[in-house]
Amino acid sequence: MRTARRRASALAAALGTALAGALVLGCTRRGALDPAGIQAERLAHLWWWFFWITAVVYVVVLVLALVPALARRRRLAAPPTSAAEPLAGAPVLPREPERERRLVRVVTAGGLVTGAVLVALLIASVHGGSAVSSAAFVESPLDVEIVGHQWWWEITYPNTDQPWKAATTANELHVPVGRMVRLKLQSNDVIHSFWVPRLHGKMDLIPGRTTWHWFRADRAGHFAGQCAEFCGLQHAHMGLVLVADPPAAFDAWLDAQRLPAAAPANAAELRGKQVFEHSSCVLCHSVRGTIAGARNAPDLTHLASRGTIAAATLPNSSGHLASWVRDSQNVKPGNAMPPNPLHEEDLQALVAYLGSLR
Repeated sequence: MRTARRRASALAAALGTALAGALVLGCTRRGALDPAGIQAERLAHLWWWFFWITAVVYVVVLVLALVPALARRRRLAAPPTSAAEPLAGAPVLPREPERERRLVRVVTAGGLVTGAVLVALLIASVHGGSAVSSAAFVESPLDVEIVGHQWWWEITYPNTDQPWKAATTANELHVPVGRMVRLKLQSNDVIHSFWVPRLHGKMDLIPGRTTWHWFRADRAGHFAGQCAEFCGLQHAHMGLVLVADPPAAFDAWLDAQRLPAAAPANAAELRGKQVFEHSSCVLCHSVRGTIAGARNAPDLTHLASRGTIAAATLPNSSGHLASWVRDSQNVKPGNAMPPNPLHEEDLQALVAYLGSLR
């Protein structure tokens, strides 16, 4: 009797947990379930179909398990109806052919319903995938090339008519609202995965291969992105910010990104530029319009226009930038940038120069 009571209590608790979870998920705005683009909207729609169907199945199974448990409890609590029936242990029930046939029908019906549910989910999944794919084929998409590195994103806006006007940035992807974007994805080292939950699903970046990804942002705003494939020690700190701008604002931003770096405006910035050009920074970074032209680390030409540094790990402020330049290993151990033991005056001048690169 105690065992039946415990089982009934456990099933009731599980049912309550499931209903509470459904209430929380239904009332909370969470990443992929708050879509901001056509593909993400269709994926969210498919997710909710799966959620409600499986939630109903879960509740039905719990109820079907709870009813026999309670019925057995009542049978065990009832007084013996025959003197021949033993007083201890489980009662010996007579064979009931009609009851057995009823159980066979119930089990058969359960199997058929299970199969129908699985087929329905399969059809919904195929239909949802087809809808997501069909939305990608449009004319005149915005082409963007993204290369995954350990642990940052290299982002290039090519210009087929004038290749020298290509714009390169890092870790902050700007797109125009309402226009389809076609991403050309490649990896420089290991498998990465590009994922902006509110705009589309995940797409892997595989070394030696090129993959393609499509999405459209239907509202302006800042959307968090993340590498969704474990890619090493700092995988969790390989983030990205996607900024969806109105078309006019995006065009102005892209035109500014194509320009070379601004010239120093004061003595501190001039001193910082000299520190930059005579340090090991030029061996890895690029600042267009200066002697720095390496491609092993993020392009810094317009570093100050970005909201974050270190692949969306830190805010782009002078204090965080100084700490990152001095010893980035304190923030992202294992990254490829070595410590820079600069004198305090040189460090502050360098930070002032980097802060002028808008």
